[in-house]
Amino acid sequence: MKPTDVLIQEHAAILLLLNILEAVSTRLQNNEPVDPEDLPRIVEFIRVFADKCHHGKEENLLFKSLAKAGMPVEGGPIAVMLAEHDQGRAFVAQMDKAATAFVGGDKSAADMFTRSAHGYTHLLAGHIQKENNVLFPMADRMIPPDEQSRLLDGFDKVEAEVVGHGVHERFHELLDRLKAAYLE
Repeated sequence: MKPTDVLIQEHAAILLLLNILEAVSTRLQNNEPVDPEDLPRIVEFIRVFADKCHHGKEENLLFKSLAKAGMPVEGGPIAVMLAEHDQGRAFVAQMDKAATAFVGGDKSAADMFTRSAHGYTHLLAGHIQKENNVLFPMADRMIPPDEQSRLLDGFDKVEAEVVGHGVHERFHELLDRLKAAYLE
């Protein structure tokens, strides 16, 4: 397995979450029932799984290996990906603020949550498309096999030391529950 294969697998989970997020947003817009506690759960998934774990692997490991292999950090694909990660974090901060207000009983916060969720899903869907179809194939060609092996070791270290044991499994269980509640 290559490092990019791991990242593509994580993208599949993130894309499922984006579909769930769109379904939740549609329900909120239509004043249909949504478990208020699901909003902070979604935000936590994004912050821990998508950002801390997945984007952490990209920013702290993959992008550095690409730079070492000769890909420019400024003005190239890495700069675009980093800027989009930052844009995503801004959307998530707004979603978090809205989710907290919504859980606290402020039903008008649903509109802010929905707007931020739409922005985030649109951004991330395009972002993932670029990574899967452009950046990752470049990484597979540019990064030598010994460095790819080191990346996989680094990814394991992120899972163990940064994210924590069992967290991936907990988030996949959450995805299954949210999928059953909002997509089926």
